[in-house]
Amino acid sequence: MALTATASLCGRLVRLPYARRPPPPSIRCSAAQSPDAVDREYADLNLRPLYPNRGHHLRIRQHVNPLSSSFSEPTKPPEWKEVFEDPLLPLMVDIGCGSGRFLIWLAKNRGEKRNYLGLEIRQKLVERTQFWVTELGLRNVYFMFANATVSFDQIMSSYPGPLSLVSILCPDPHFKKRHHKRRVLQPQLVDSITKNLCLGGQVLLQSDVFEVAVDMRERFDGYSDVFEHVDFIDKDLRCDNEGWLLDNPMGIRTEREIHAELEGATIYRRMYQKTRDVSH
Repeated sequence: MALTATASLCGRLVRLPYARRPPPPSIRCSAAQSPDAVDREYADLNLRPLYPNRGHHLRIRQHVNPLSSSFSEPTKPPEWKEVFEDPLLPLMVDIGCGSGRFLIWLAKNRGEKRNYLGLEIRQKLVERTQFWVTELGLRNVYFMFANATVSFDQIMSSYPGPLSLVSILCPDPHFKKRHHKRRVLQPQLVDSITKNLCLGGQVLLQSDVFEVAVDMRERFDGYSDVFEHVDFIDKDLRCDNEGWLLDNPMGIRTEREIHAELEGATIYRRMYQKTRDVSH
């Protein structure tokens, strides 16, 4: 499966301790400019005027406990013919899509024929994002309120086209060890992704927290009978000497990515391709 052209955005690997290191005061001050940086990155979407009566910025809890009983029931899949103009197209799923700007930008600007699905556990964000999609008249992107860990398999097994790309980009790190079970990439989700991803499909993992990036990496490295890291397939992809991708393969930064880089953080990325359809 051909890989998309990469855009050079990140530098070399810097060893960090397991928790995110606080930035120096000079860099911390620049973080106050993060909202402006996000607006500049997504300026061509012109989303601000589309939500005049309900506020551009929402008051949202940043940390959600996915183990809460309110998130334990799987979300039913949508009627795919109603949400996508062509439900047979290859599908990209962004798990923990946040505000959704990243997927909306891809759906609007990427020339490839593909559908985009965002899964987000904070319902207010989904409501606003789907409002944007409707206002923009896009029929190749859709957002769902769902706990991906318990809902991914049920949703994806019903999709009539191939699942070609799954991204998990800067998920909530849940730093405390007793909260690691709240992290999104649990064995159940890895199994569901592996099962539903088409042959040749890809998984993009990304975090600005080294420990979280390593945790996600180890989970997919454990499926070496199914996945290969993309630098073994495409020798033109640049990695550092520890196997972290040096470039952003998507051509646009996520909001967390923008904030993290303003704070002086390093972005750690791995991208896997499914090369064998084997039961683990």
